[in-house]
Amino acid sequence: MHDIVIRGGDVVDGTGAPPRRADVAIDGDRITEIGPKQAAGRREIDASGRLVTPGFIDVHTHLDAQLFWDPPATPSCYHGVTSVVMGNCGVTFAPVRPGQEGYLAAMMESVEDIPADTIMAGVDWGWQTYGDYLKSLGTRALGVNVGGLVGHAALRYYVMGERSLDEAPATDADRAEMAALVGEAIDAGALGFSTSRTYMHTVTDGRPIPGTFADTAELSAIADVLAERGRGTFQVVPRLGERDGADRANSRAEMAWMEQVALTSRRPLTFSIMQSDRRPGLWAWVMEQTAGARTRGADLRPMTSVRGSAIVYGIASRTPYDALPAWSQVMAEPPAARLELLARSEIRDRLVAAAEQPSQASGPLAPKDPAKMYLLPPGSAAYDVGPDNSLAAEAQRRGCSAAAAFIDYLLETDGSGLLYYPVLNQDLDAVARMITNPDVVLGVADAGAHVALTMDAGNSTYFLRHWVRDRALLGIGAAIRRLTVDAANLFGIADRGVLAPGAHADVNVIDLENLDLFAPRMATDFPLGAQRFVQRARGYDYTLVNGRVLVDHDELTGEVPGRLVTAR
Repeated sequence: MHDIVIRGGDVVDGTGAPPRRADVAIDGDRITEIGPKQAAGRREIDASGRLVTPGFIDVHTHLDAQLFWDPPATPSCYHGVTSVVMGNCGVTFAPVRPGQEGYLAAMMESVEDIPADTIMAGVDWGWQTYGDYLKSLGTRALGVNVGGLVGHAALRYYVMGERSLDEAPATDADRAEMAALVGEAIDAGALGFSTSRTYMHTVTDGRPIPGTFADTAELSAIADVLAERGRGTFQVVPRLGERDGADRANSRAEMAWMEQVALTSRRPLTFSIMQSDRRPGLWAWVMEQTAGARTRGADLRPMTSVRGSAIVYGIASRTPYDALPAWSQVMAEPPAARLELLARSEIRDRLVAAAEQPSQASGPLAPKDPAKMYLLPPGSAAYDVGPDNSLAAEAQRRGCSAAAAFIDYLLETDGSGLLYYPVLNQDLDAVARMITNPDVVLGVADAGAHVALTMDAGNSTYFLRHWVRDRALLGIGAAIRRLTVDAANLFGIADRGVLAPGAHADVNVIDLENLDLFAPRMATDFPLGAQRFVQRARGYDYTLVNGRVLVDHDELTGEVPGRLVTAR
């Protein structure tokens, strides 16, 4: 008798093969048999009319702190995710010298919008090296499997202190010490190394984070460590399109060093690339450059999101008009009081009048174009970016200004209505071309980051619902491979992302026909009551991690079967 038999489902094994009707037998933490008419199980799961897939692997998260107080990694676990890769973008909590913990927490807040005081309250510090950090995390109960990258910002600050933020290159001694620390991390189980080169990632005083100005010699010295061990992946937030001219000189230089590092290290190098209306055609040019580099033997892997990466506006978080004093006064009140204020006609009129005046604010605080903000009402989250769903169109239908339409929308939805403002991947046709490119990795959902600003952790559900079921952009076999085997192979994660005898029993049982994604809602369940968006789904009948049921019909079971994962 088997421990568990998942019976009668359409098995999509993660290899890209089409579904096949079969039973999946599980004993302990492993899959033991797949085929028709398996012997009985101590627990039987009826998967008739359901897809049975490997658990999904989210390769770009910032759950480094959250896992200390939220073992299931909510809301990722509600979207079929059974393994996560943290430590992206160069920002990690190790290596760290005693007394520098607060600096790394503040840098994480500055880059990833996770409150530093929440981090300090929720994380049990006490390590120095990245290997020690992994050991500390590994002693805790985990709901999902967790792997990590050692981050360049923490590494460089540990070795160079304040010099790490300068544009002057690292010395030979600096490079040697950084290489040794990366070696320690890889030997202790880190999945690789991450760095950020974008000028948009800054420390609290506005300077670019450590690693932004690292030269090729420094990056190559670190890549050599991966080459010597024959394992580990190099992850980059590149400086593509920034301070560029018409000849894309800076972007060409960025692509060149990444190709060089990938070639000399013989290791995969994955980097973020998103379509942007501000940089027309850059994403397509990057795809072409990547294809050329891969023909020359460089394992470059662009990574993108499956929909727009967006700011979420609402009465519980922030509004598009918060730079205006009249609005900021309302938003300074407790969330429960804000809606009552909006309902008062004199306050509503004052807010509308303020929004109609020319704004003196600029940059991120400037009021946004209502034609580029979209309604995200309660219920199923369609993420409709069609012009008829814009705030501008809603204002036209109501015969009022955009600000007045926004206020009325909030009141009519009892404050749960949201606006969706894509800042990257605004063009879904471009997204479709990227996510069907076999060189491209699906990721950049940023689970655990920008907690009260964005909510993209449900991207796997959106991908299956929108692109696979509703649009038929990819067949189900190819689609599941993108969420599983492709991710496992990129980071060298053994025996996960596939349904096969001997593989770890990370399994989803999915009702694809009824799969749905719900609008984000605000919660206050972080340490010290910090706010964050969460997002739920419907259609995950079961999610198993290492042979134990983590999610049963979209609800957590309380099991904590997750483990640390390392690179093969």
